[in-house]
Amino acid sequence: MTEPITLPPLSSRTQIPQARRVVVKVGSSSISGANAGQITELVDALSEAHGRGAEVVLVSSGAIATGIPYLQLDARPTDLATQQAAAAVGQNLLIFRYQESLRRYRIVAGQVLLTAGDLENPSHRSNAQRAMERLLGLRILPIVNENDTVATHEIRFGDNDRLAALVSTLVRADLLVLLSDVDALYTKPPSHPDARKIEHVAFDDELAEVEFGGIGEAGVGTGGAGTKVSAAKLAAAAGTPVLLASTTQVREALAGDHVGTWFDAKV
Repeated sequence: MTEPITLPPLSSRTQIPQARRVVVKVGSSSISGANAGQITELVDALSEAHGRGAEVVLVSSGAIATGIPYLQLDARPTDLATQQAAAAVGQNLLIFRYQESLRRYRIVAGQVLLTAGDLENPSHRSNAQRAMERLLGLRILPIVNENDTVATHEIRFGDNDRLAALVSTLVRADLLVLLSDVDALYTKPPSHPDARKIEHVAFDDELAEVEFGGIGEAGVGTGGAGTKVSAAKLAAAAGTPVLLASTTQVREALAGDHVGTWFDAKV
């Protein structure tokens, strides 16, 4: 495998259009249920970045949430076997929805399912990296999700924010964009009257003033502000800057507009 040329990390949002390789993560609550229509706008933004020559990887939650109605369930299941069953049904439908939307741009999606063990085992990690590099070289848009049908509580990533950070390291991404239904990181839950938006996080900032609350629709997603910050710190420590933004702002985020919260990478 040819080693890519190493360049300094992007230092600000304005450099985002120059990113050669971008990982975008979207949460369950943003693309399932009543928000399933947001897949179209998400694909529009990803296709713009793809069209200007960037290599794009999408890490998408939503398999379990998408499968829930087809199992005639009223809420997210709590037992592992039913979660696995919902994921098996939902993953198929989710990829179909993405591919149908990508078809407008003549972009082909490639499904990549991973577990924590895949990235901890050197042989499996090497295989995953080789496959991802080949997909990107062929201008395929990889869509990554945790392999919920074989994962167990002990080996699960726990949330796809961490998975996205690990994938961004695996593919040596120039940028990781973490999307949710909140437009930025705040000092308190956004609904709190004293909440203050944080626009920039220096690499060594411990964010001691932040009071973490949840992000996402209760009962659908598994991530929150804390998991997103942890994921951002993980990616930043590996040299990949991170932008935390709302799914509705994805086009502006990938265009380099001043939205969301920017996390500096380790230099």
